[in-house]
Amino acid sequence: MLKVAMIGCGAIGASVLELLHGDPDVVVDRVVTASDARARTEATVARWAPQPRVLEALAADDAPDLVVECAGHSAIAEHVVPALERGIPCVIASVGALSAPGMAQLLEQAARRGKTQVQLLSGAMGGIDALAAARVGGLDSVVYTGRKPPTAWKGTPAETVCDLDSLTTAHCIFDGSAELAAQLYPKNANVAATLSFAGLGLQRTRVRLFADPAVTENVHHVEAHGAFGCFELTMRGKPLAANPKTSALTVYSVVRALLNRGRALAI
Repeated sequence: MLKVAMIGCGAIGASVLELLHGDPDVVVDRVVTASDARARTEATVARWAPQPRVLEALAADDAPDLVVECAGHSAIAEHVVPALERGIPCVIASVGALSAPGMAQLLEQAARRGKTQVQLLSGAMGGIDALAAARVGGLDSVVYTGRKPPTAWKGTPAETVCDLDSLTTAHCIFDGSAELAAQLYPKNANVAATLSFAGLGLQRTRVRLFADPAVTENVHHVEAHGAFGCFELTMRGKPLAANPKTSALTVYSVVRALLNRGRALAI
């Protein structure tokens, strides 16, 4: 049985607990949460996984089999890096956090010091395995195009690019590197960052973002060319019921990673 410490128990973490409820191979027996979210977390844990201890941090001598981050960008430096340095393998859902200067190097160095590994989850995007395999033979280009309804871009720099309330056709609000996209649109960085780490990196991965009144969901499209040939993938992700800003597939990717670690046969 794989014993897991989960960092964060918001919409993603709670959904993970629900989907793992009763699984014989994987048990979340520690949940780390902020002090102001402790009461809410304890209520969630009591519903789906009554065994876990609810903590505000892992103790220095605590050694779960695996740490899974479901808490957002700030949790990585606070909880994941110390766990890696102690030799605990970790998986990360908030891949967009690695767009911050030096963060990827910080994680890699911590994992090396701890002689362990940190895994970046595929999250809301598919085809990551194919893209990472294609990189081995050599990639020439990777272009990610993201489309959301205009209202989904409220509160972002898109408001200075166009009038989101009056759009009648799709408008490109950003065209540039994944690195710059992550800086300008940090809440939309996870997919582009994941594609970048699987493929050509943050500076060479091109990102195009559209405010599109013709779509009602988040639409992800990736096109890659290289020595392997080429591929295109389009995904229209449904949102997580508990949090419309999160893709349901993100939760499923977390659960899949945990089940793969806990079972004798995995794909």
